[in-house]
Amino acid sequence: MRTVLLASGLVCLSVVPTSGAAAADPRATIEARSCNSCHGPDGYSPGAIPSIRGMPRQSFINAMQDFRSGRRTGTIMGRLAKAYSDAEIRAMAEYFSSLK
Repeated sequence: MRTVLLASGLVCLSVVPTSGAAAADPRATIEARSCNSCHGPDGYSPGAIPSIRGMPRQSFINAMQDFRSGRRTGTIMGRLAKAYSDAEIRAMAEYFSSLK
């Protein structure tokens, strides 16, 4: 079972491209991909939902923590933010701030 899980993880990592700071932590790239459906590819949204691409690291962290605590409201962000640990939020902040 462990071999299957390890192989599955390696397959997932092998198909996710990394760039810049994200290359140091491939998990950040994988976690950040969950933002694409609303915020656009690599956090660039041409629509009404704000872009998070290039967002300053601390601004991203503050926003996610505010959504998670309920200080900031949104349609779905509060529920999503609760699913991430502080370390995962920091990793995603590093990823999005590295994209220009």
